[in-house]
Amino acid sequence: MAVPKKKTSHSRQGKRRSHWNLGNPTVNKCTNCGAACRSHRVCSKCGHYGTREIVVTD
Repeated sequence: MAVPKKKTSHSRQGKRRSHWNLGNPTVNKCTNCGAACRSHRVCSKCGHYGTREIVVTD
């Protein structure tokens, strides 16, 4: 089994983990009202998911 010879420094560890960050969420337009909403989620403004009304809003 491979065992590291030396301790990994904080600098080298940080360089390796520099690409672990999360990307920005993709924002799409709602097909019903045109408001900005995330994909594959119910629109918070009108309550539609695609063409179906899931949540009744006034």
